[in-house]
Amino acid sequence: MAWDLCAWLSIYLVWDSSKAHPYRGEFVAASVVGEVTVSLAAHGWPHTDAGREARSEEAGVRFDGRSVVRLLVNGHSHTLRLEPRVTLVDALRDRLGLTGTKKGCDRGECGACTVHVDGRPVLACLTLAVMVDGAEITTIEGLARDGTLHPVQEAFLCCDAFQCGFCTPGQVMSAVACIGQGHADSVAEIKEWMSGNLCRCGSYPHIVAAIMRVMASGRDRWVASR
Repeated sequence: MAWDLCAWLSIYLVWDSSKAHPYRGEFVAASVVGEVTVSLAAHGWPHTDAGREARSEEAGVRFDGRSVVRLLVNGHSHTLRLEPRVTLVDALRDRLGLTGTKKGCDRGECGACTVHVDGRPVLACLTLAVMVDGAEITTIEGLARDGTLHPVQEAFLCCDAFQCGFCTPGQVMSAVACIGQGHADSVAEIKEWMSGNLCRCGSYPHIVAAIMRVMASGRDRWVASR
């Protein structure tokens, strides 16, 4: 139905504008119909239920448009059916109940949503959940082990490296990566590598002090090995 409408509309418009040159009109109209046919066919027109289901099965996507995504979060495997547009931060918070990962700016500017994917820090608000299918994800909830806080978490408490606390999960996750990847050898280096995380309360000196405290304690190697 949609193909017929597009094709006949194209023919009418071209023919109407080419009445003085009927042969040219026929040629252009035929070309337009061909292009419309190819374009619609490429997008799956005309749609049929059988055709849509076949294409969906081939693509690994169900007919309702959702994909099966397997997330390994904090050592636990979760199988979710998500729309391709769902971001990792929304999947973690809304589907898995892991609200420690904060949704701040939602455009990759504040760093509050920082999590680790295969050991590397990523912005969960800019990462689609389908992109990390099968990857190992660590959130702020997964840092503590057997009831013992991570050294960076302990340092944040000791150095009072937070006020309202909204940005703290992202700050901690970035700090762990900063130390683990060997970018915490000086105050200047720490500031550079932590610059992607904003603290609207202005706790930056305390955050730097917390990272330096971990380095001074000699637990940086332990952090890197976790």
